[in-house]
Order: sequence, then C-alpha cells, then structure tokens
Amino acid sequence: MLWKVIGALLLIWLVISVAGVVIKGLFWLAVIGGVLFVATAALGWAKDRKQLK
Repeated sequence: MLWKVIGALLLIWLVISVAGVVIKGLFWLAVIGGVLFVATAALGWAKDRKQLK
C-alpha cells in the first residue's frame, strides 16, 4: 500500500514538473515539482531500507 501512495505522489510531482517546463513562465512550478519528487523518492527509499533491516 505504501508503494502505491509513493508511486502516485511521484507521478503527480513528475506531471507538475513537466507542466512547469512546458508552460512558459511557470518555471517555479517545475522547481517545486522537482523538489517534491526528490523528497518523495528519498522518503520511499528510507522507508524501504528501514524495512530491510
């Protein structure tokens, strides 16, 4: 279940980032989407590492 939520968030952040790059003048949207994408991926990675121990 956790991976479905993280996957959905990653997809949302990716769409926001691409929209920010495609739509001129919304560069800040791409930056925010990129930051949130990296944060969500790091959170998922950390949770996965914790479960392996």
